[in-house]
Amino acid sequence: MTDNELEQKVQIALEEIRPFLQSDGGDISLLSIDNGTVVRVQLEGACVGCSVNQMTLKSGVEMTIKKHAPQIEQVINVEV
Repeated sequence: MTDNELEQKVQIALEEIRPFLQSDGGDISLLSIDNGTVVRVQLEGACVGCSVNQMTLKSGVEMTIKKHAPQIEQVINVEV
C-alpha cells in the first residue's frame, strides 16, 4: 500500500467518525502518518480539553482508523 493509499484510508476513517465529534461541537484533523504505523491527529473545538477526549481517541478514533487501516498501531493526539 502506498503512503497516499494509507492516507486516503485514514481520511475515510476520520470522515466516518467526524459527525459524532461535530455533534458535540468538536472536530478532528489529520496531521501526519509516521512510518506507516502512527497517526497524529489534532482534536479541535469542544474536543480540546474535554475530560473524555483520550477515551474518545482510543475507543472511537483509533478503533475506526484500525478498521480501515489495520497496519496502524497507534493514534496520537497532538495538543494545540
